[in-house]
Amino acid sequence: MTSSLTELDDDLVRSMSIGAVFSEFGGKIHSIDFHRKDDLLVTASEDDSVRLYDIANAKLLKTTSHKKHGTDRICFTHHPSSVICSSKYNLESTGESLRYLSMYDNRCIRYFKGHKQRVVSLCMSPINDSFMSGSLDHSVRIWDLRVNACQGILRLRGRPAVAYDQQGLVFAVAMEGGAIKLFDSRSYDKGPFDTFLVGGDTAEVCDIKFSNDGKSMLLTTTNNNIYILDAYGGEKRCGFSLEASPGTPIEATFTPDGKYMVAGGFKLPYVILVALSTIFRCRCDEGT
Repeated sequence: MTSSLTELDDDLVRSMSIGAVFSEFGGKIHSIDFHRKDDLLVTASEDDSVRLYDIANAKLLKTTSHKKHGTDRICFTHHPSSVICSSKYNLESTGESLRYLSMYDNRCIRYFKGHKQRVVSLCMSPINDSFMSGSLDHSVRIWDLRVNACQGILRLRGRPAVAYDQQGLVFAVAMEGGAIKLFDSRSYDKGPFDTFLVGGDTAEVCDIKFSNDGKSMLLTTTNNNIYILDAYGGEKRCGFSLEASPGTPIEATFTPDGKYMVAGGFKLPYVILVALSTIFRCRCDEGT
């Protein structure tokens, strides 16, 4: 199990170095996810495999192959050996867009049918068995791990990205044109209780995330822009553009303490780590 979090500061960040390299696979990794409580990492790769790693001991625990459906987006459930994985193949014919997989015995526990195009966003509720998926079919679907049937559908404009806050009480849906809609997860059928607009960027959204303290949101777009927003009022605290590797979207996330942002996917082999306190004091503009 993970120990208590170490609070980061600039000196500690500067002293960081590579602790381990997992070299079992040299191809493209579509998505990764860390377990919320255990020291585990899961990856979905272009060779249609799922790999489970022990990150505390730098050890590959298991590899499973999924040639029939393929692998794309992936996330842990609450159980450390169970994941949700989206499919790449046969979406229109089978509709089996999502699978609930047991890594322990390499078994598909349940199929979730509904999306007819690729799932591009996937997240698990931190408090119960609900999870959400966003697809290129311009819909967000709400599911329950315990049943096959979709529990709710939101029809949207363009490519969606979805995220729960850390309390599981609110979820955000970001879409084309810089619109972010906030929903009460207990009464999402009543519509959003708030809507933010990220002005000046009409690109499609790649991802959206809440910081662990719930104070900030992070938004990445297909034209390689990253925005940090106030989660309460939606004000844009910072926005900047980065040059990505060809065919590779920029990935970004918050550190667990919410003090830094980490981003990767650039032409050069490095990641960017930015202190949010510095950004907020400087009030950086787009393009800086």
